[in-house]
Amino acid sequence: MIIPVPVLLILLALPACQGHVAARLQTSTFLKESIRLLNELLKTKVSCDNINMTNIFTGHKEYDDMETLCKATTVAWEGRSCHRHLEGIYLNLLSLVQRKSPAHKAPCPVAAGNTTSLNDFLVDLRRVLQRLVKD
Repeated sequence: MIIPVPVLLILLALPACQGHVAARLQTSTFLKESIRLLNELLKTKVSCDNINMTNIFTGHKEYDDMETLCKATTVAWEGRSCHRHLEGIYLNLLSLVQRKSPAHKAPCPVAAGNTTSLNDFLVDLRRVLQRLVKD
């Protein structure tokens, strides 16, 4: 198979592209993939849907989005034994936080306090991610 030179040059130049548009597209891809995984998780009913998870969304107005996503990485990691897709969500959130916010070192520590069910955590996380995709 012969690849035309202009196509080859474009393929070689793409990895070097670190522009704003490329970063936004990558961020959008991580967000959309996480939403897709969350939708699949919410359709699946398992016995651990009611396990208690730290509720990072209480008082979430006072945090910035990256801090919320950073804390969500921790909660997703803790719940990964319940749903295998939570590991994918964890990896997507971890990548997002590492790319967008050098100030946050994901996974972020989460203080014990209010709890919520895993199912409610997933619903709240999906809502936040959907808002970020629209913004």
